[in-house]
Amino acid sequence: MYGSLGAEGFFTETTPYDPQSPYSASKAASDHFVRAYGNTYGLPFVITNCSNNYGPNHFPEKLIPLFINNIRNNKPLPVYGDGKYTRDWLYVLDHARAIDMVFHGGRNGETYNIGGFNEWQNIELVKLLCKEMDEKLGRIPGESEKLISYIKDRPGHDRRYAIDANKINKELGWYPSVTFEEGLSKTIDWYLANEEWLNHVTSGNYQKYYKQQYL
Repeated sequence: MYGSLGAEGFFTETTPYDPQSPYSASKAASDHFVRAYGNTYGLPFVITNCSNNYGPNHFPEKLIPLFINNIRNNKPLPVYGDGKYTRDWLYVLDHARAIDMVFHGGRNGETYNIGGFNEWQNIELVKLLCKEMDEKLGRIPGESEKLISYIKDRPGHDRRYAIDANKINKELGWYPSVTFEEGLSKTIDWYLANEEWLNHVTSGNYQKYYKQQYL
């Protein structure tokens, strides 16, 4: 929603929204609607904006679960552009804790950014993931990294995101409880222990279920 950062600095709660794709514009619009109802009708609200999440049960269309599944099946690992797009990553349970704290203790009408001060370039993250997967699958070191391929960049792809979480740190005492290395290891372990679930959600059968039930 905030657009793209340069090499320095962070998104804060006062950073103007500058969405660069229809996807991010729709999220920015939802925040504007919430604030408008608060200002017009006195609806109590708090807003949170978070950095990229990862963890168990994540649908495997996003980078980390997609690449875990692809490595597991020896499929290509498609990296956008030069692979140097940078994101701040946060374990999903830490995000859930933050939402709970903001809901119960946040000031009405305020926005709280939630982030881990944990920036990774995509290509470095993928290489770390490959290393972890090789160890857990008993593969030769470097084997999974051979699956990396570079593909055409996607339209409206923001170069860097980085969240300043000092406000929620200072006001509510929230801090990430899981390091990235620990969280990534837990995430990989969860997907490897739930291969049946992973196979099911990637098979397309869930789409047949919705057609049977609702169409």
